[in-house]
Amino acid sequence: MKILCEVSARHVHLSQEHLETLFGKEATLEEVKALSQPGQYLADKRVDLVTEKTTMKNVAVLGPTRAQTQIEISRTDSFALGIKGVPVRQSGDLAGTPGVILQNGDKQVKLDSGIIVGQRHIHVDTEFAKENNLADNQIVSIEIEGDRGGILKNAVVRVNPNFAPAIHIDTDEANALGFAGCGEAKIIV
Repeated sequence: MKILCEVSARHVHLSQEHLETLFGKEATLEEVKALSQPGQYLADKRVDLVTEKTTMKNVAVLGPTRAQTQIEISRTDSFALGIKGVPVRQSGDLAGTPGVILQNGDKQVKLDSGIIVGQRHIHVDTEFAKENNLADNQIVSIEIEGDRGGILKNAVVRVNPNFAPAIHIDTDEANALGFAGCGEAKIIV
């Protein structure tokens, strides 16, 4: 079965507390562009990721706000930032992860944890899951065609009635397979 496949570049999900610390009391996230998942969007805010080694500027913030601040980067980004031991995790699984400093101008938030390499995953709604014999947290493979195409194993299926079917891979995975950013990929069960 083929469905939409998208590249998820580095981004930040902010808690309301950290949004206000970085952008001022009662700050809000305004939608610039809707994303494929209903209710998710590219916000009008950007932050810098600051480490002892370097500063990664102008990182996208996605909305809406979340209960916990979370930063999703690629493995290559972790090397560039000089952060060792960034685990591959599902969104929201932040226990024991490294931290980073988020910065907007002269305002900063120092995080003790919250930075992950997002595990490749597949969003599907409950009806799609039922029709295609997929289950929440099931591990499958993804096949991407093309000159450098290949199969990515260990993709987690995430089922929610509010999801729209879409595969998300990171920039390292897309670059390795020559994937241009948006297209179709095949789920292999």
